[in-house]
Amino acid sequence: MSGAIEKTLALLEYLAAHPDGVALATVADDLNQLRSGCHRTLHELMKYGYVRQTPVRGEYALTTKLASMGLSFLGRSGVVDIAQPVIDRFALATGELVRLAIVDGKRLTLVAKAQGAKSGLLYDPDMGIDLRLSCSAAGHAWLMTLPEDQAIAYVTEQGLGKPRDFGPNAPTSIRALLASLDGHRRRGYSMLQDVYAAGMSAMAAPVRRPGHASTGILIVAGPSQRLTLKAMEKFGPALLRAASELAQAGEASPLLRSARVGTWGNGPVGDSGSDDKDAGRTR
Repeated sequence: MSGAIEKTLALLEYLAAHPDGVALATVADDLNQLRSGCHRTLHELMKYGYVRQTPVRGEYALTTKLASMGLSFLGRSGVVDIAQPVIDRFALATGELVRLAIVDGKRLTLVAKAQGAKSGLLYDPDMGIDLRLSCSAAGHAWLMTLPEDQAIAYVTEQGLGKPRDFGPNAPTSIRALLASLDGHRRRGYSMLQDVYAAGMSAMAAPVRRPGHASTGILIVAGPSQRLTLKAMEKFGPALLRAASELAQAGEASPLLRSARVGTWGNGPVGDSGSDDKDAGRTR
């Protein structure tokens, strides 16, 4: 049964990355599944309304059922209602794209945003994606709150990614990543240029109450020609204040409260939360 569930979830995740639809042979080959078994699973998913076939070529694609479930979940969690006013104010103050990512196990998922820029070059990635921890400002802001061995484990499991898919300053080794985390940790927030993508800058701060794990990450992103290092340093204090406000308000959200209970990062930034503060210090 676990094998069947694994294959079904793999199909759903694969189709989520191909909204225009994919032929059966391509799906089966890419997922290394037998075409007959893949065909049966797809038709079971069609039966329950999660998958459809495109009218012209008969390719397989997701319906909106999963998306509507996700939106319903976020709406009932209260996180967007709580976070949106803070995000809107900060976006207005910075004139840039401001986003909130939620800590979900070993992942960071974007769930809310506000666009502060009204004209000129805009940066606006898709919502709902899982961020690459090693190359995103959000990933760095979260990793810097974890013990070094756990941060390395999370990044190793997810992978550094292919250099061609990210900016020219993206770390290509764990050593380079850890050096960046040390700098972020000293200032209390991450600050990156040309890392997640060429020509893009981003900064991020963890959303966490003292003595607890991070529940989310507050992010500011924009084109490097406008969101310069000097501009990010100027926004730093306001970013930390907004993240602190979100941490306090998050007590009203069941989703954020549940994310607060974690195994790692329950103490101050760079501290594992144990009585011996040296235990979680980076080495």
